[in-house]
Amino acid sequence: MAMQTTVIDHPLVTHKLTALRDVHTGSPEFRRLADELTTLLGYEATRTIAVAPRQVETPVGTADGVELALPVPLIVPILRAGIGMLDALARLLPEADIGFVGLVRDEQTLVASTYATRLPADLTGRAAFVLDPMLATGGSLETAITMLLDRGAATVTAVCLLAAPEGLARLEATFPSPSARVHVVTACVDARLNDKGYILPGLGDAGDRLFGVI
Repeated sequence: MAMQTTVIDHPLVTHKLTALRDVHTGSPEFRRLADELTTLLGYEATRTIAVAPRQVETPVGTADGVELALPVPLIVPILRAGIGMLDALARLLPEADIGFVGLVRDEQTLVASTYATRLPADLTGRAAFVLDPMLATGGSLETAITMLLDRGAATVTAVCLLAAPEGLARLEATFPSPSARVHVVTACVDARLNDKGYILPGLGDAGDRLFGVI
């Protein structure tokens, strides 16, 4: 059994993704849609999150329920575009800690290099959620997921608005077995990458569309 990939098939997901793709969608609307889409993806991404039983008193009786189990999860947006997804997942998991990984891709070689890391040294037993709008070549996510697994993360779930087959294949080759504990949740797997490493038909540069061209 290889790395798990979940593509969310839901009319609201498709509706919001279609609006994100539209070249006429400006940054304010793009940020709102990315936030809403991340919320929908996050619902599925957290489906298997660890919980512990908890009993509470209601106004009329006693109810058996659950609460998130310790240790608390870690949310890791990949800078800079992943910041556009952070608020949505932090609302779903307000107890979570938040780390950061800064990765930049060389536009000639398409190789990602790390320029910033802010992660706990020990993630033993913790679930980690990596946020990156675009799973294109897979280099950035491969680097970030490896960092988290090397620190002992129990599971790593990558939440991506879009994915390319080439990027998924790369992650499946790097994390081929169930013991790698890697899961990708996305709204759509597009056709392919172009020669510049952009997803086709994609939605362009997610960072530029979220925050403007800098």
